[in-house]
Amino acid sequence: MNERDALRALAADLPHAGDDAAVVGGTVITTDMLHERTDFPPGTARYTAGWRAVGASLSDVAATGAAASAAVAVYADEAFDRAELERFVAGAVDVCEAVDAEYVGGDLDEHVEFTTATTAIGEVTDAGPVTRDGAAPGDALCVTGEWGRSAAALRLFERGDAGDDDAAVERANELFRFTPRVADGLALAGNATAMMDSSDGLARSCHQLAEASGVGIELDRGAVPVHSAVEEVADDADERFELAAHFGEDFELLCAIPESAVAAARKACPAGLTRIGRVIEESGSEVEARVAADGEPLPDRGYTHGDE
Repeated sequence: MNERDALRALAADLPHAGDDAAVVGGTVITTDMLHERTDFPPGTARYTAGWRAVGASLSDVAATGAAASAAVAVYADEAFDRAELERFVAGAVDVCEAVDAEYVGGDLDEHVEFTTATTAIGEVTDAGPVTRDGAAPGDALCVTGEWGRSAAALRLFERGDAGDDDAAVERANELFRFTPRVADGLALAGNATAMMDSSDGLARSCHQLAEASGVGIELDRGAVPVHSAVEEVADDADERFELAAHFGEDFELLCAIPESAVAAARKACPAGLTRIGRVIEESGSEVEARVAADGEPLPDRGYTHGDE
């Protein structure tokens, strides 16, 4: 059973399981766990790990359209190295400051590999929280920022590990330190009918949003904004789209917006907002048919915990 199957199994008892964050009254709360083996390639600096781990939880807050307030983290390793711990905390502090939140501490523990568990909280604004299940046929499908930066970073980490390329590793760490789209989420909260972050990749996120909202999606491949770093590692246009659409871990926002609100939302988003498709009526019961790109089914392929 993978993560998505587990969430479906829990749905009867936890009807909101699967949303990016829980909303309790006016407070948004979310938690994540990252491991060295699966989330931090060789060459990942502890500062980058602190930034990225806490940033992942802040991204979930952003996806609800809430204002980020604070974050905490569990730091676990085989042994405590003071310099590495201090660099991790520095990264956590800096990513919080980048979105006007505060890093307020956490816990220390021993573990067989470097592992961190992070929790972020936020506050719902007057616009209310945004979930994944409100998209309606006729809405525009939009994304923030540019896609593929984490895929490019992984390729550069591999290049550095294989050839002792310090410049590649430094560039990879830079790309891994994404800015959570909290400001963009706040700008979209009054307009988006559905929204989520892209930790599992663009294609899989489209399928998740379509499933939650009971709709279909038509995507324009050429409209997807691809990060310039992808050009450094991709051999051709097909690989370029593969890295942008199927790799995941970019932590951008995917949202559905009424066509009439797109222009205003685009002006309000600091990271930029790009229309990449539209929401349509759900067609049939075939899972792969929910999402199409340029008229062809877009595979529900990305990153999911527990996949073989």
